[in-house]
Amino acid sequence: MPQNLSLPLDQLLNKVNTEGVPYSLLKTAEQAMPVIKGLASLSHADSDRISFLSNPRMFNLLLETKAGAVILPQAAVDKLPESVPFVVVVCEDPYLLYARISHYFDETRIDLIPKVIHPTAIIDESAEIADGVAIGPYVVIEEGVKIGTGSVIGAHSVIAKGVTIGKDTRLHPHVILYRDVQIGDRCLLHSHATLGCDGFGFAPDNTVEKGAWCRIAQFGTVIVGNDVEIGVCTAIDRGALGNTIIGNGVKLDNHIMIGHNCEVGDHTAMAACVGVAGSSIIGKRCTLAGAAMLAGHLELADDVHISGATGVMSSINKPGRYTSAYPIEEHSEWQKNAAVIKNLYKLRRRVQELEKKR
Repeated sequence: MPQNLSLPLDQLLNKVNTEGVPYSLLKTAEQAMPVIKGLASLSHADSDRISFLSNPRMFNLLLETKAGAVILPQAAVDKLPESVPFVVVVCEDPYLLYARISHYFDETRIDLIPKVIHPTAIIDESAEIADGVAIGPYVVIEEGVKIGTGSVIGAHSVIAKGVTIGKDTRLHPHVILYRDVQIGDRCLLHSHATLGCDGFGFAPDNTVEKGAWCRIAQFGTVIVGNDVEIGVCTAIDRGALGNTIIGNGVKLDNHIMIGHNCEVGDHTAMAACVGVAGSSIIGKRCTLAGAAMLAGHLELADDVHISGATGVMSSINKPGRYTSAYPIEEHSEWQKNAAVIKNLYKLRRRVQELEKKR
């Protein structure tokens, strides 16, 4: 990490957005204020790094760490030896404060990117590029595109006709935005994310031959709110008639598929390989763990949490956690249990008949 990001711990914390995350410094008179130039795990930190502990099971790492400062809740501070080599940042939400500090280093690093337009970029004359925008090599920007101040467009990205990108949004290399897609402020799109491609819409057409399909043109678009993050190779289809909508603060991991006309509520998060079929509506603050699958035309209420590899085949109207994945076990045992499960209905009927005879 560049040397010019280094700051004494107290000055660093003054630059970080700590609103709603109170903290205090705990150090002896003999301890110097450490100069911090980055973050690291407890086991890999050096004296110029700040680390954190949020899991009590990792407490023993505090006795070995070489970090210059560590963020700890009071309960952990109470268990420390009388003398420790690091400065303690007392905070009841160490993970959140760590996240806030990470923003300082990330945003400062982004600020160092030259706000220039590379000479190989191909930009239509009608495009409106605000001041302070960085555009990398071989970017293509088509007619009518609008890009807000402070945004960064990575190399080889393609921004199609009519796209709007807000302020301070970053596209990593090779992002593809199809026509008329709208991206809000402070968003982050990772490489090969593709937004606005046609939804999977086909009508059976037996006039051609039995089993043939007729493609349905997709006339909607994708609208992405503010503070959204979209992972590598994630695809979000445009709506067929209406729009596909991604709310504010949504976080999407890598290799996610969101079908046409879906709506994802504010601050919902999805882990890798989630698939959401078309026209599904997902509420606010939901979480979908890795490889969860949602059938089309269903709704999830606010605050619904879907476990990994769970298949959701009908709407969920009540907040809570839902799981359908079969627990893992040794294969031969799984085969035995699977054979029993196939006969559960028959077994239930036999039990009911026996109960009637009692």
